[in-house]
Amino acid sequence: MDVRVNGQPRAVPAGWEDETLLQVLREPWGLVAAKYGCGSGQCGACTVLLDGAPVRSCVLPVTAAAGRAVTTLEGLAPPGGLHPVQQAWLAEAVPQCGYCQSGQMLAAAALLAAVPRPSPAQVDAALAGHLCRCGTQHRVRAAVLRAADGAAR
Repeated sequence: MDVRVNGQPRAVPAGWEDETLLQVLREPWGLVAAKYGCGSGQCGACTVLLDGAPVRSCVLPVTAAAGRAVTTLEGLAPPGGLHPVQQAWLAEAVPQCGYCQSGQMLAAAALLAAVPRPSPAQVDAALAGHLCRCGTQHRVRAAVLRAADGAAR
């Protein structure tokens, strides 16, 4: 069984077919940006993009990703650069502990791909399921809006 991860085909190793996408991403493939948070799809730390849509990889069987495109934070940026969301994250000094950031950035990138100029309410709705214990939600919103402004130029 193959999964296209960050543009590259990857075979799911034997013995890993019954695991979650998150476990396969992190363990045999070494892609550790998506984090294990709650284990029940509630916090968003494990969010990746599946065919461009945000999904919670901690509850998604790896078999559900067979033949599909998965994007992790490691694959979001173009070679040698940063994605506009990553640039905005830095400009707005969003990270504190950083645990939730990967999932939030991927959800933000998916939002901007679907709605290039979102309103603050649309940003809040798209990121509502992403828990941040550090309280950086206001900086997250500002970063997403900054990324939208930069992409529109």
